[in-house]
Amino acid sequence: MDLMSIKKLLIMSKKKKVIEIIRILNNLYPNPVPPLNHYDPFSLLIAVLLSARCTDERVNQVTPKLFSKGKNANEMSKLEIEEIREIIRPCGLSPTKAKNIKNLSKIICNKFNGDIPKNITELEKLPGVGHKTASVVMSQAFNIPTFPVDTHIHRLAYRWKLSTGKSVEKTELDLKKIFPVEYWNKLHLQIIFYGREFCKARPHIIENCQICTKFGRKAI
Repeated sequence: MDLMSIKKLLIMSKKKKVIEIIRILNNLYPNPVPPLNHYDPFSLLIAVLLSARCTDERVNQVTPKLFSKGKNANEMSKLEIEEIREIIRPCGLSPTKAKNIKNLSKIICNKFNGDIPKNITELEKLPGVGHKTASVVMSQAFNIPTFPVDTHIHRLAYRWKLSTGKSVEKTELDLKKIFPVEYWNKLHLQIIFYGREFCKARPHIIENCQICTKFGRKAI
């Protein structure tokens, strides 16, 4: 078999693998709903910022009180940092998060007239907003295709031999090459939910994960 034939077989094999992964995830999570409660782009941005090193459940417990004090950027910018800090304390890293929430709210009011920019570059310039947070907002608030990579997606992409696992940035690039763009936003949520339910970090029971059973690495 010549080199060209081998390459074609590898491409076909990868396509079949991608189709099967999408099929499995669609069967389990046909209509995935974002886990962080929010009512507009601003509330989503704040919720995602709070979720750093915190569970979604804890964030959802904290945000109702926070948003009752500041339901938009204008109201949030007028709160004292200490008041924000006290409310969000259960989420962890409250001094830094409170300062970032206050400052980004001011910037959104002054630079964007109170509206969240539909531009990932502008989002990433806001205090406390990294690439993943900006990507989640673009995806879930504006339905613009992105592929935010969190620890679950990074772990599963490596286990499923979709990426080398060298970095989150590399994983994102690899997944964007493999999966059609129209699936990105949905797959982001599906893979997170699947990782939490069937393909946990510890313990990793391969028999419980049908994707690892079919396509996973032998040693992880």
